[in-house]
Amino acid sequence: MKTDTDTILVTGGAGYIGSHTCLRLLESDYQVIVLDNFSNSSPEALKRVQALTGKTLDIVTGDVNDSDLLDRLLATTQIDAVIHFAGLKAVGESVAEPLTYYHNNVSGAVTLLQAMQKAGVHDLVFSSSATVYGDPVSLPITEDFPTSATNPYGRSKLMIEEMLRDLYRSDASWNLALLRYFNPVGAHPSGQIGEDPAGIPNNLLPYIAQVAVGRRDHLSVFGGDYDTPDGTGVRDYIHVMDLAEGHVKALQWLARRQGLAAFNLGTGNGYSVLDMLHAFERACGKTLAYQIVDRRPGDVGSCYADPALAARELGWRAERDVDAMCVDAWRWQQQNPNGYR
Repeated sequence: MKTDTDTILVTGGAGYIGSHTCLRLLESDYQVIVLDNFSNSSPEALKRVQALTGKTLDIVTGDVNDSDLLDRLLATTQIDAVIHFAGLKAVGESVAEPLTYYHNNVSGAVTLLQAMQKAGVHDLVFSSSATVYGDPVSLPITEDFPTSATNPYGRSKLMIEEMLRDLYRSDASWNLALLRYFNPVGAHPSGQIGEDPAGIPNNLLPYIAQVAVGRRDHLSVFGGDYDTPDGTGVRDYIHVMDLAEGHVKALQWLARRQGLAAFNLGTGNGYSVLDMLHAFERACGKTLAYQIVDRRPGDVGSCYADPALAARELGWRAERDVDAMCVDAWRWQQQNPNGYR
């Protein structure tokens, strides 16, 4: 099991999921070093994490594609494990800019793994995605489903998963947890840290929140003709604090065994876009405007998890419901109408 001296390198730790995970790591008495280039995140998030926990973390400004920086960092610091978040994550943008995604996500992972290999650091929690299941043939999705991808973002995650499997086959001293997130939403209940997308949000809930606070006129719903109860896309939304707790559980799992495994992190419940819109209306107390528009390239109709393996192996379950997700997201949006700026 972990000790109080365990030091975790968190790449992309200033981002949405990364910052909430850093908070839970500090609360769980880990030492934390964050590597982030702040291309789509803010140092303010990490200042607030430290204020909320009353603990400090170390911040290294840099990119996972910088091999010299990674080599120096891992050679001069005792790192016990790495949580790898750093990467681009917008499905639509990945369709428009595939090479950017393959460079940042796939090449960045190769550079990180090479540096870890040189330093003899073999414990890794990888931030994967439910997009590796492509358009699933049935629901709910279990970890043994065939993998594929319908967009370059998903393919980049799948390529990294396959790379990690090849790495483990070549050297069984690697210890790897692949966490396949479904749809992270919500914010820390303090309202101090949350999702702060640059420009127009690519994800549903921050867009709804910006409509609620008056930054956007209406929500564009991509597709109203899917084979779902109300015609809009169905997803498994998970509170970001539940997701953060999943990373702590994954580190504890790595500390007590050796090998490689993939885990779904989701609630096991599917909610449509309109379900989420109406839940947010309950949270903010107002009716929100929306328009049905064309489907978005690369999207699938329905996607939700069977999270039983994570419950059995990690001792982890999502505890917060969709109303808590929306209440916390609304609190963050009200307190931070312009994000961290």
